[in-house]
Amino acid sequence: MLELWNLLLFHPLINSLIALFRLTGSLGWAIILLTVILRLVMTPLVLPSLRLGKKMQELAPDLAKLKQEFGNDKQKLVAAQAELYKKHGANPAAGCLPQVIQLLVLIALFNAFNSVLKPNGADLVSHLNPILYSFNRLSSDFRLSTRFLYLDLAKPDTFRLPNLSFPLPGLFLLLSAAIQLISSKMMAPVVSAEQKLAKKTPSSSDDAMVEVQQQMLYLFPLMTIFIGFQFPSGLVLYWLVFSVASVFQQYYAAGWGGLAPVIQKLKKS
Repeated sequence: MLELWNLLLFHPLINSLIALFRLTGSLGWAIILLTVILRLVMTPLVLPSLRLGKKMQELAPDLAKLKQEFGNDKQKLVAAQAELYKKHGANPAAGCLPQVIQLLVLIALFNAFNSVLKPNGADLVSHLNPILYSFNRLSSDFRLSTRFLYLDLAKPDTFRLPNLSFPLPGLFLLLSAAIQLISSKMMAPVVSAEQKLAKKTPSSSDDAMVEVQQQMLYLFPLMTIFIGFQFPSGLVLYWLVFSVASVFQQYYAAGWGGLAPVIQKLKKS
C-alpha cells in the first residue's frame, strides 16, 4: 500500500514541486503553481459536488415542507426525502468519492511540502534525491531558498510586537482564514433555510443540528489560524491559494451560494 501511495501520489507531487522550483527559481511560486495545477486537474471531480450543493439549495424549500409534514415520523421522512432526491436527480452521496480522492491528494501534497520545507544543505539533498526521478535529482551543492516576499516558507507566518510575549498571525495566515470563511459560507447555502425550519419545528434535534452547522462555518477559519501557528508558512501559502481557487470554482459552479443574501444586502446599501 505504501509503495502504491508513493508511486501514484507522493513521488509525482514532490518531483513536480522541485521541477517547478527549477523553472521559477522560487519555492513560493512553485507552491502557487502546483496548487493551481492540481486544482485544475481535479476540476472534473470537484464540480459535480459543487453543483450538488446548488441543487440542494434549490431543494431546501421542498425539504423544509417534508420536515414539517413528516417531522414526527423519521422513517417516512427519510423515504420522502429519498423520493424527492430521485425525482430531481440529486444524490447526496455522489460527492463522497470525489471528496475522498481530494483528501488523499491533499495529504500527499502536505507530505511533499513537509519533505521540502526542511533545513538547507546536504541533509535536504540526501533526503530528497532517493525520492526524485533521475532527471530531477539535485546536485550536492544545491541550496533551496525558502524566502518568498516577507515570508520564510519554512517558518510559521507570525510576528511579535515589542510589548507582547506571544506571536500574532501574519498577513497570509489572516487572509487564509478570511478566504476559508468566504468559501465555507458559499458552500453552505442550506444552513439559513434549515435554521428557519428549526424554529418552526418542535424537535430539539433540528435545533442542535443547525447549531452545529452554523458553528462549523466559523470553526474552520479559526482552525486555520490555530493550525497555521504550528505549520511552516509554505503550507499556509498553499492553503491560501487552494481556498482562493475553491472560491472561484464554487462561484463558477453555483454562484455565490450562501453568500448571495449578503451580496444582495451590500448592493442595496
